[in-house]
Amino acid sequence: MTALVGFLMIIAIIVLLLRNKMAPFVVLTVMPVLAALLLGFSSLQIVGFVEGGVQTTMTNGILFLFSVIYFGVLSDTGLFQVLVGRIIRPAGGSVIAMTAVTMLIATVSCIDGATVTAILITVPALYPIYVEMNIDRRILLCLTGTCMSVMNLLPWSGPVARAATVLNMDLNVLWHRLIPAQLVGLAVNLILAVVLGILAVKQGAHRLTGKTKEEGTVETSDISLLRPRLLKWNLILTIVLVVVLVLGIVPNYTAFMASLCILLIMNYPDMKQQNEIVKKHAPDALLIAATLYASGAMVGVLNETGMLSDMAEMLVHVIPGFLGQYIHVIFGLLALPIGMSIGTDAYFYGVMPLAIELGEAYGIEAVNTASAMLIGRCLTPFVCPLVPSLYLGLSMAKIELKEHLKFSIPVYWTASVILLVSGLLLGIV
Repeated sequence: MTALVGFLMIIAIIVLLLRNKMAPFVVLTVMPVLAALLLGFSSLQIVGFVEGGVQTTMTNGILFLFSVIYFGVLSDTGLFQVLVGRIIRPAGGSVIAMTAVTMLIATVSCIDGATVTAILITVPALYPIYVEMNIDRRILLCLTGTCMSVMNLLPWSGPVARAATVLNMDLNVLWHRLIPAQLVGLAVNLILAVVLGILAVKQGAHRLTGKTKEEGTVETSDISLLRPRLLKWNLILTIVLVVVLVLGIVPNYTAFMASLCILLIMNYPDMKQQNEIVKKHAPDALLIAATLYASGAMVGVLNETGMLSDMAEMLVHVIPGFLGQYIHVIFGLLALPIGMSIGTDAYFYGVMPLAIELGEAYGIEAVNTASAMLIGRCLTPFVCPLVPSLYLGLSMAKIELKEHLKFSIPVYWTASVILLVSGLLLGIV
């Protein structure tokens, strides 16, 4: 009963989000509460579930509040206009070259294994270029997600660490096993960048004009906010911020709070102007923070009601016995939809141990099952409604969740199947 209610809730949430019937934070708050009530939990218990879930997302919410405002203000100063010209110069204004550059930047910026850092570096810098070249912004998010996902197979990333914990295996040993799949993933991403670039051209994307290529000029909403004399210092501040984020010297939200204050004081010392600029970007920041906290509430309800664990167990037991010898391949193929439905921790600590146990009953080594589930799921995070960084990317690219999911899910699932097949051929799975 609990698992059934959980799956019905997930289906209802996905349908409501795709049909754009309610704001995401409303859907992610109301539906879990209704599911918990249906399961017989009291209102006081549900309040506790929600409170516990929100607490887990508190620091990320603060991070998103200040990061969205920071990059909004940075855009007002005109820094991204100059970066546009510098970035597109090697690409020569070509649409296909630009999508390839996107793949390169997203890959390098995710070297630390943190998806938030990759989004904060890639999307704000490339968004104005995509708008200027009339490239579908869904391509920007789609490519950013594929690159982040492949880099999430690094040993210091969350997924590999979780899988190693479940396997009771040395993390580096597991990573060395996955390196060939990573290399295939990088090649797939480059091919995907070219294919999406060709698609963009067919959709009406165009080369940049000579003036834009040389000068990097992009339309701005308020010319009076441009600070050309301070561009060098704004760039230095941002580079220092990125270095601090990568090294993890201080909490991410602390770095953005301090950087935003310095940015405002340096560029707009007048208090009235500071307030106006913050108010200009605050609505986007507040909306994404609200959605993030709502997703935390949802995870809290799913965990505390037992829905997640029961859903994971049900998924394992619905597979027919005669398919047992292929259990690792089946879970690899279903990794993306399963990962979208139950979230990261439930996938690795709920589904994976059960799948490994079931596979061992049919003579399949635990590491093979875990590798298949890792490879199959690596493209899931950027299409999972339970992942906070997804909403950050959507906000910065100014895209609706349903538009992103409709465009990216088929691409991601196809790519995950290709990676899984390559894993089989290479003996990883």
